[in-house]
Amino acid sequence: MLANPSTSTTLHYRPNSTHNPPFSHTNHRCKLSLSPNCPRFTNFAKSKCSSLSLLLSRRKRERLVTVVKAFEDTSAVNDGPQSLPQPISVKIPVGDRHIMVETGHLGRQASGSVTVTDGETIIYTSVCLDDVPSEPSDFYPLSVNYQERFSAAGRTSGGFFKREGRLKDHEVLICRLIDRPLRPTMLKGFYHETQILSWVLSYDGLHSPDSLAVTAAGIALALSEVPNTKVIAGVRVGLVDNKFIVNPTTKEMEESKLDLLLAGTDSAIFMIEGYCNFLPEEKLLEAVQIGQDAVRTICNEVNALVKKCGKPKMLDAIKLPPPELYKHMEEIAGDELIKVLQIRNKVPRRKALQSLEEKVLSILTEKGYVSKDQSFGIPETVADLLEVEEEDEEVVVDGEVDEGDVHIKPNGRRSSPSLFSEVDVKLVFKEVTSKFLRRRIVEGGKRSDGRTPEGIRPIDSSCGLLPRAHGSALFTRGETQSLAVVTLGDKQMAQRVDNLVDEEEFKRFYLQYSFPPSCVGEVGRIGAPSRREIGHGMLAERALEPILPSENDFPYTVRVESTITESNGSSSMASVCGGCLALQDAGVPVKCMIAGIAMGMVLDTEEFGGDGTPLILSDITGSEDASGDMDFKVAGNEDGVTAFQMDIKVGGITLPVMKTALLQARDGRKHILAEMLKCSPSPSKRLSKYAPLIHVMKVNPEKVNIIIGSGGKKVKSIIEETGVEAIDTQDDGIVKITAKDLSSIEKSISIISQLTMVPAVGDIYKNCEIKSVAPYGVFVEIAPGHEGLCHISELSSNWLPKAEDAFKVGDRVDVKLIEVNGKGQLRLSRKALLPEATSEKSSAEQQARDLTEGNTEQSKDKSRATKFVNLTKVDSVEDAPLSKKKAYKRLTSSARDGPKNSSTTVSSIASKDENSLVNGEAKIG
Repeated sequence: MLANPSTSTTLHYRPNSTHNPPFSHTNHRCKLSLSPNCPRFTNFAKSKCSSLSLLLSRRKRERLVTVVKAFEDTSAVNDGPQSLPQPISVKIPVGDRHIMVETGHLGRQASGSVTVTDGETIIYTSVCLDDVPSEPSDFYPLSVNYQERFSAAGRTSGGFFKREGRLKDHEVLICRLIDRPLRPTMLKGFYHETQILSWVLSYDGLHSPDSLAVTAAGIALALSEVPNTKVIAGVRVGLVDNKFIVNPTTKEMEESKLDLLLAGTDSAIFMIEGYCNFLPEEKLLEAVQIGQDAVRTICNEVNALVKKCGKPKMLDAIKLPPPELYKHMEEIAGDELIKVLQIRNKVPRRKALQSLEEKVLSILTEKGYVSKDQSFGIPETVADLLEVEEEDEEVVVDGEVDEGDVHIKPNGRRSSPSLFSEVDVKLVFKEVTSKFLRRRIVEGGKRSDGRTPEGIRPIDSSCGLLPRAHGSALFTRGETQSLAVVTLGDKQMAQRVDNLVDEEEFKRFYLQYSFPPSCVGEVGRIGAPSRREIGHGMLAERALEPILPSENDFPYTVRVESTITESNGSSSMASVCGGCLALQDAGVPVKCMIAGIAMGMVLDTEEFGGDGTPLILSDITGSEDASGDMDFKVAGNEDGVTAFQMDIKVGGITLPVMKTALLQARDGRKHILAEMLKCSPSPSKRLSKYAPLIHVMKVNPEKVNIIIGSGGKKVKSIIEETGVEAIDTQDDGIVKITAKDLSSIEKSISIISQLTMVPAVGDIYKNCEIKSVAPYGVFVEIAPGHEGLCHISELSSNWLPKAEDAFKVGDRVDVKLIEVNGKGQLRLSRKALLPEATSEKSSAEQQARDLTEGNTEQSKDKSRATKFVNLTKVDSVEDAPLSKKKAYKRLTSSARDGPKNSSTTVSSIASKDENSLVNGEAKIG
């Protein structure tokens, strides 16, 4: 082709569909003609290059078209110096305050960038897209990355590596919160890879960044070139003192009974995720309504901003499969699809669909297909044939033949078969399959497995499968199966959370969800948990958290592992059900039982002959999730909801539809809970004999450092001496001792009681070691860390010139505490426990009796005469006065500030004063 120069930039481009078959041998050339007056290419004009011919690949050629159009739009711009664009900002009211949205200040080279400020919390988000489109697929190429930088709070990471690296779990969860509402707004046929990056640049500790990140991503996407339908915004809703608060602060969230994050447009809801403490469905709907009003306000303001400074959308880059391919697909595979979708079991149905897809691919990409209603030529009737024969017999005179009289007999020719690309065929096959499945549900009222829209799959559950595990349960619902295992431990097993706030956070309950490829009969990667696994695990964890006892009632750290051994939809809700049963089997005293269910929806029923009312499906399968318009997971009991998560795959839903789904989900939970009560074998509701024992005791807070010792030496020595697993101390005086057996716990209790005891005058201490000897007396250790002076005058009833003459270091003696001075120093006496001293006391008692008989003067003389005379002897402490005997037993049994009834031993051994936690029995309700 020759370029056609003109006075303006012109593009000569031979269009070629991106859906041509890969075996086509057509040469694709892109001819570009540029005028010498084009300011962008004046140098080419000077060099007398009046035309430019390029041979490019299909992808680059498409992008070049867009670039040249941009050159045409900017042809009027001169080559002089340009000033920097001025940032544009807008204040948007949200709740009781405003957020600041600013664009044009940071990230000007990105397709779209924005900063959102709430208080002193600042989120920066950018949107970029690849210049070249990727291969077409049924999954939009969108990636989201959210990161909280420690510098935002003025600190660094506590680990060895000070640079932020792999995303933490809660950052992954926020990535999912951003991705889920944006993806349904993307237009089909746009295959340029899009990346959304979001950073927390500043954090004030009051205004949470997660809801701001959702709003920032929605605004940046709306300002960019990426074609999408509507602006997305997100808010958080809390419930404090029965009052709903939009975007509550972190302090307000500590008192909130609801944690709801909602995202949507000005007219519909696209995503909700929230957790609460058995809140009724009516309250949830009120919260959603308030959140939707706040989102609508944000979207209206953002729409005005987009009109002012938004970039034009790349609508010309959208490439859809040929429309006729849908019709061909239904003609080829329609009848067989109806039969295949009636197969109830997942694996046979999947294999049948794969076989049918291969058949369709072979026809449409290799052999070719001609539509049934396509003409195969002009049909000939008998009359036409006879007419032709008569005309052939007509005699024509030479030289008188008129060209207009020549009759040409038409020949019927078959139309050429159509061929399509493999990618387009696969995309259309999936869409047609989904259409047929939805039609079957709406028209026939039956789903693939024969259930009604409200039907629940068969449920079976059992506990105690794993003998060495602390608790285990297998929950099966249809073709979805979860193996839940519970492990109990002390604080050392708690999950440490590293966050922006400079405070250590430990989770004493966490659930880890695993989805191996074997659960769907496939081969796949095994390694670090995927974002989906992290998200499903958190949903199940937050659902179960409200039924757990407090740390004071149950001091264990609880870990739940949910391994999906079979999956056909709703595996996260199966983890909730299995986890609840496993907790009871481990002896955890849960408050009540809860269950989870996943709801689906067919929104446009009028397309398939319905009345237009959305059709809600209970307990959806995997195919219904993929082909449906909604995935709504709800967990709780008959009275309320503990966790919920909704994703919309179409243009959003309204509150009436959500209300219908919530009420239908409540009926489904009631049915599931009733089936869970039939669990066989049932949960043991007692601590396993393999679970560790935890003893909780209270000591004087001022004595905690004595237990720890210098550099932790004392507590380590106690652990080594007694054989316990761990000793955990708290500043409030709570001491938790973890061990595998009761004897080691008793040894450690004895040592800690002696360390933390408070000596009292009159107490007697047996078999105490002499630590040092001085000329004026000896120092005796009555308990670890407690020493007192026994003066030489209190060592013996007889006179001693030096203490070392009768005693040496290491000797053991019995002493009595006779005085505690103002400095806390202890004065001990050995002489008070000697037989001579006891006989003197007995003589004094006899003199007192004589005085009562009237011999007062005689008794006084006798007392003075026998003051230092031994009249009787006491052989043991058992014959001592009762008060002394009681003091001895009290001190040797436990610390004075820690009586028996103030401590709690959590074990599998029952005693008279034990409660439901002590004997390990889990009570529900």
